[in-house]
Amino acid sequence: MTDEEIMKMLEGPTGDASRHQHETLQSILERQGAVRYLRPHLQGFNAPVDAATFRRAVPLSSYDDYVDHINSMANGLVDHDQPLLSVDPLICFFYSSGASTMKPKLIPYFDSKLSKAASFIAHTGSGAILRRLFPPRTSVNKILWFLYADNITTTKGGFKVMAASSFPLQNSSSNWSQFQSSSSPREVILGSNVEHQMYCHLLCGLRNSDFIDSIRVPYAIGLIKVFGLLESKWEQLCDDLESGVLNWEISDVVMRDSVTEVLGGPQQELSTRIRSICEEKNWGGIVCKLWPNVRYIRCVITGSMKQYYPKLKYYAGEVPVLGGDYFASECCVGINLDIMQPPETTQFVLLPTAAYFEFLPFGLDETNVVGEETVDISGVEVGKMYEVVVTTYRGFYRYRLGDIVRVVGFYNSSPQVEFVMRAPKNASEIVTEKDLMSAMESFRSVLRNAMEAEITEFASFLDLTLSPKELKIYIEVREGCMLLQEAKLEESVVILKRCGSSIEDSLGGIYMVQRKRGEIGPLAVSIVKPGSFDGLLRLAIENGTPASQYKPPKIIRNRQIVDFLERCILVTLSLDG
Repeated sequence: MTDEEIMKMLEGPTGDASRHQHETLQSILERQGAVRYLRPHLQGFNAPVDAATFRRAVPLSSYDDYVDHINSMANGLVDHDQPLLSVDPLICFFYSSGASTMKPKLIPYFDSKLSKAASFIAHTGSGAILRRLFPPRTSVNKILWFLYADNITTTKGGFKVMAASSFPLQNSSSNWSQFQSSSSPREVILGSNVEHQMYCHLLCGLRNSDFIDSIRVPYAIGLIKVFGLLESKWEQLCDDLESGVLNWEISDVVMRDSVTEVLGGPQQELSTRIRSICEEKNWGGIVCKLWPNVRYIRCVITGSMKQYYPKLKYYAGEVPVLGGDYFASECCVGINLDIMQPPETTQFVLLPTAAYFEFLPFGLDETNVVGEETVDISGVEVGKMYEVVVTTYRGFYRYRLGDIVRVVGFYNSSPQVEFVMRAPKNASEIVTEKDLMSAMESFRSVLRNAMEAEITEFASFLDLTLSPKELKIYIEVREGCMLLQEAKLEESVVILKRCGSSIEDSLGGIYMVQRKRGEIGPLAVSIVKPGSFDGLLRLAIENGTPASQYKPPKIIRNRQIVDFLERCILVTLSLDG
């Protein structure tokens, strides 16, 4: 199939989005209408059930409405005569990529032909869009691809559990053909230590520096960590290139042997060139210095990843950073037709055949009230925000995805949306992810002018056990800055207090109202040790979160995360005005 044919398949349904949405819902209900989850709601209605009846009869749902069914399936309690969520065979479970809680959700992956067809169009369409901008080259054809197959666990019922991105890597040997262009060998991708894998990926990428066409990673945070590793380990990387042998810190024998083979013996000239570049310690534009033929970087840069975009651009220099698509663990949602756009102008065209979509009105005001009634794809209005609700081919029905989007226009008759943030979990959450990121951006600017301090990570926690309740923001700064120098701690505290008002001023309407009423106490800001959020990553991986899908939490909803960060605090300030 040519790229032109693929694009026609991708764009065709957007010409009559409402009709394709109706047909998508009918296809799902014809196939899944008798599953145990839907039966109580649809009993008494004659098939085919139309969209209005479906929305009236089946309630909106969240993950908690499925968790008992999912646990039963995970434990092997699968009744093929009375399927719980889908009539299709259960293959495995995917982990969700959320990070506000420590334990990831399990998303069942059923062998659905309809879903496979929809996913095929979305993923091949994404590839065609990329090839239009960057046609393949024969001589420079390697990808520095930070892939992590992640550890696979098995449920009591014998089903494998993995990240969705790991499925092609774990499913069968035939799928490896799509990763043959990776500069790293298979043994690195299948490794079990993320830090060692990252080091080996980077080393293999440097060995193939003249042949790297692009750099890819699932999320922007992944590349920030890669370049942080480069800054701290460049001497060791050069030593390994010079000797042609991997250092003994990398203990996995299979991975060591495979990387040593890639190195192909001592690389004295290459090592000298890279060493001379890194010795300058000028990391701005380092990408094109080390990889002179690279054409682009690609990763997700929207949502909570937006905070890393300026730093990523610093490293990238003139190399364009391309955005990703809107693909969730539950289903594909939208495609990014203009991947050259920065995060603030990135838009996604909803795919009318990927799932049946509904939209709950949402307002960023003093209540953040989500509307009670949904609208369909034809009922959305430009400029308004909505929470996305999906009915999928794989067992979720009127499921609140937890994403807030803003409709910015239409592509043919399909809505174009921009990702705004993750939805608040409940009415008690007075600060949204968007509020926090806006506040920290203001604080960064003020702090940058007042002292030499680079904020690398942050997260907030609302402590409802206190009276009045307290909002605490944990901030990690780059090692070596003035904030961390004991001799200048008093001076740093004075500056932080002076700059702190910029945080409160940007925390949103609900926070400001409750603060004025005295319903919430003074804002607490805690500076944590460098590396604290890396520790959270390790803790999350220990609890089952896939490394490839990890996103640092912004709004913390888990006491285990709070307890960990509390143990990392260097100083806490109360910004009481």
